[in-house]
Amino acid sequence: MKTLLSSQNLSALGVVLCLTTPLLAQRNVTNANDSNTPLHLLQPDYPVPYGIVKTEEVKGVLDRIHGYLNNVTPAAFVNAKTGEVLTDLSKIDENTALQKGDYRLVSYEWGVTYGGMLLASQVTGDNRYKEYTDKRLAFIANAAPYFKKTTEEHADWGTKGPLRGLLMPHALDDCGAMCAAMIKATREGNKSNLRPLIDSHINYILTKEHRLKDGTLARNRPQPNTLWLDDMFMGVPALAQMGKLTGDKKYYDEAAKQILQFAGRMFNKEKGVYMHGWVEGMTEHPQFHWARANGWAILTKVEVLDVLPENHPSRPAILALLKAHAKGLASYQSGSGFWHQLLNKEDSYLETSATAIYTYAIARAINKGWIDGLAYAPMTLLGWNAVATKVNEKGQVEGTCVGTGMGFDPAFYYHRPISPFAAHGYGPVILAGAEVISLLKNKQFEINDSSVQLLQKK
Repeated sequence: MKTLLSSQNLSALGVVLCLTTPLLAQRNVTNANDSNTPLHLLQPDYPVPYGIVKTEEVKGVLDRIHGYLNNVTPAAFVNAKTGEVLTDLSKIDENTALQKGDYRLVSYEWGVTYGGMLLASQVTGDNRYKEYTDKRLAFIANAAPYFKKTTEEHADWGTKGPLRGLLMPHALDDCGAMCAAMIKATREGNKSNLRPLIDSHINYILTKEHRLKDGTLARNRPQPNTLWLDDMFMGVPALAQMGKLTGDKKYYDEAAKQILQFAGRMFNKEKGVYMHGWVEGMTEHPQFHWARANGWAILTKVEVLDVLPENHPSRPAILALLKAHAKGLASYQSGSGFWHQLLNKEDSYLETSATAIYTYAIARAINKGWIDGLAYAPMTLLGWNAVATKVNEKGQVEGTCVGTGMGFDPAFYYHRPISPFAAHGYGPVILAGAEVISLLKNKQFEINDSSVQLLQKK
């Protein structure tokens, strides 16, 4: 399989080597001429595989990721000093830690991964994916009461504990994505006692997170009263899922309000994409259209529309916003199938996690009938073909930007490192693969005059 981004690896100094336009240029120049050769039949020199991917190929990629993650994310506690595995939770102390793996089991990135595994199981019928999520959420649910007790008895232990973010959230990153995953798992039959954590997280989102005067979820960094586009995802899908779990309309109303208030300040209608940050009191806002934050935004709209009642008064506005965002994102897809780190800056590097999120969200929107499959399905397959080249033989996802704050200059975004250990890539790739399998099941494709086309029913 031909790979596009082999030059995008971290050096020992963590320098990102950016792919430049000449490397993407057509290279198979021919001496044939139009009078002796049908030039339209010449094979293009595509930088990633082009064509109609097979379901079993997508499943193979998902299996590699699952196999890798299942091995490198153990669900166990150890004594940090001795390394001894702790089997009796009543004996936890200040030295208790999660057994070391490649990724943290309780991060927001892993909330996305748990949700992706659940979807992969639904789509493929392979219960191993669901077991991955259920096993780890059960592990967390069983341990939480013990850590909560010691937190109350020993405050200094609680601030160091391995579940501190879940038990005592201080930011949306600590709880929102994990809460959404817990609710999804509960709705799909997970019998663990996740409800105390769910209720605590929803309470934090509704009553404790900093907000602007109109109630929009906000932060006080890097400047006072700053909106981060990321926070749409960090807080809103959990609220919508809580509406689905309880049937209480107030959760749907709050989720819809947040989406529309973020968009009113941050969606650039001319470009069809969002800025990354917005600061109250600024006369000019930094127009950096960071790819992954735009991914969190479109993922939020898809997740909310998945559960928002058809008769909810804000549904048409959210659906219109989804369509506008999908159209804007489509205009920035590169010829390789990837999207750039800064969407409208073609000299910024091509980034995997955002490409995977867009592939999932657009495929989901097609499968749900929210956007036109004839227009968007071919670019979705191209996006998946690009993403698949970044899953190595071990099952690691390469080319993912590490965690990123909000900046006011382009260099900040251009030179963020990439790493296969950036946890942000795994959930999106699993979601993308699962939804592309559904797309292949729901729609038929053909190669028509050398291009991928959705096959129309006659």
